Amino acid sequence: MSPVVSVDRLRATIDGLPLVDHHVHGATITALDGGRLEAGLTESPWPAAAGTSYLDSQLGFAVRCWCAPLLDLPAHVDAETYIARRQELGAYEVTGRMLAASGIERFLIDTGYVAEHTLAPAEMASISGASASEIVRLESVAEAVAASGVDATGFADRLATMLDERARHAAGLKSVIAYRHGLDFDPEPPSSAAVCQAAGRWLRGQEATPLRLTDPVLLRHVLWSGVSVAAERGLPLQFHVGYGDPDLTLHRCDPSLLTEFLRRVEVRRVPVMLLHCYPYHRSAGYLAQVFPHVYLDVGLALNYTGARSVAIVAESLELAPFGKLLFSSDACGPGELHYLGAALWRRAMAAVLGVWVSSGEWSVADAQRVVRMVGANNAKRVYGLADSQYPGEGS
Repeated sequence: MSPVVSVDRLRATIDGLPLVDHHVHGATITALDGGRLEAGLTESPWPAAAGTSYLDSQLGFAVRCWCAPLLDLPAHVDAETYIARRQELGAYEVTGRMLAASGIERFLIDTGYVAEHTLAPAEMASISGASASEIVRLESVAEAVAASGVDATGFADRLATMLDERARHAAGLKSVIAYRHGLDFDPEPPSSAAVCQAAGRWLRGQEATPLRLTDPVLLRHVLWSGVSVAAERGLPLQFHVGYGDPDLTLHRCDPSLLTEFLRRVEVRRVPVMLLHCYPYHRSAGYLAQVFPHVYLDVGLALNYTGARSVAIVAESLELAPFGKLLFSSDACGPGELHYLGAALWRRAMAAVLGVWVSSGEWSVADAQRVVRMVGANNAKRVYGLADSQYPGEGS
């Protein structure tokens, strides 16, 4: 078989593969004018520099290149025309087109972030025609427990009960301890006495401050509570790693800081999913190689690096075993992000693996098998997703 035919076969496999997006947020069907669309295309809460636009970025250029044709516009159309066409079609139509074109068949949705402004799993399933289920954010559950009126002595028991209830129909759990403290936390679970004291301090301060969990003792307790529930129910535990908005301190989000925690949690046989990882995706690849329970993706980074996303995917394939890599978009809000997460991943995999196939270093059969593993099959295996039924489907 000629190299050209082999690469064409590979591209056909990639383009036609139904994906499992193992970490994503809901899309929005709220009307987005130029300013609100821009706000959805950056991790910064602040406006662009005077006289500039967040559309002048790798992500903004990717939107105009790859998303414009889905709105019946030519690629690279100017931003003003793109926004006007988006408003003409309406947010519901735009979102529906983007989700359908993504080729994603299953969404695992973190409902702990801006849920009031985005579609819930059942709504995502309805508008996209795909399956959708929930990833439960641990810190959000703890904050709901605090808001329920519990006292310090009852906090731990109430948390355990609520986590168990929320996990019954979930596809997995997630921690954002990277945002609330950093990944350089004490890897040991805290004592019951320390948890009670910390809960007392936190609950007493609720009238003066928002319900936001940042206490390091309680964060560790919530995390280890999540480990217990995940182990009992056979659920993966996701961690935000690396790049994000200014609430985090980037150097404290290097996944290598989790090494001692990973050693302690390995005996629980809980799959640990390192999300996004950029710019520490090579460190994450090392952890996925040396620990049997560690997996990673480079979602989020692909959208924001746009034309450079090919390099990120290539680097993610350097060290990690191919059975440890998953696809995600981490899209949130504008449907363009859900579409681009898939489109840029497909483009990058075709570019990277195509070179290896055409050079004879990989067979086309091996490349096709890896594409299926990363795009869908690894997620189906780790999350226990049967083809015929999806955990929490329609919930």
